Amino acid sequence: MARRRGNLTPEDKDLWAQVARTVSPLHPVRRQPLPEPPALKPARGALQANGQPAPSFPAAGTARAPQSGFDPAPSPAQKLAVQPLRMDHKTHRQMTQGKLRPESRIDLHGMTLAVAQPALTSFLFGAHARGLRLVLVITGKGRRGDEHAPLPVRPGALRHSVPHWLHMVPLSQIVLQATPAHRRHGGEGAYYVYLRRG
Repeated sequence: MARRRGNLTPEDKDLWAQVARTVSPLHPVRRQPLPEPPALKPARGALQANGQPAPSFPAAGTARAPQSGFDPAPSPAQKLAVQPLRMDHKTHRQMTQGKLRPESRIDLHGMTLAVAQPALTSFLFGAHARGLRLVLVITGKGRRGDEHAPLPVRPGALRHSVPHWLHMVPLSQIVLQATPAHRRHGGEGAYYVYLRRG
């Protein structure tokens, strides 16, 4: 009867151990000690069940310092800046310098995300159907209120969500390029949206 694969007899295990002792690694692994985790300060007066001080954790909502210069949440302008250019360079330069005048605009100020997304979709498809190329989407800067609030009511929620919507279906089918608006058209609180030809 044939043995099942993976089941070694005691003789096979002994033979393997003898062979393994004669082998030296090609690239020995250098073990480096792991860095010590940062010490946590115990909460004032808090004790664990064993009588030892309880560890404390950062309070909710406190910002942590970015590690090695990495910002976990780049601004919408930074996200759009790394998008590949899909339109004529000269037209793009004129648009970002505010030299092109938007043919239509929509102001999403004061709308919730649930209301703003269908309004934006309807506006952009209507503009595309009319043959418009450059439109302005005003979101506002969203600097008032609690920046740690949940996303639907957080200040700047529209400013952060609109670029995502523009790059998702169905809007990605008609949007050629999106960039932050020049300050004469709203700056950080607005976006130029350049539509594909109909």
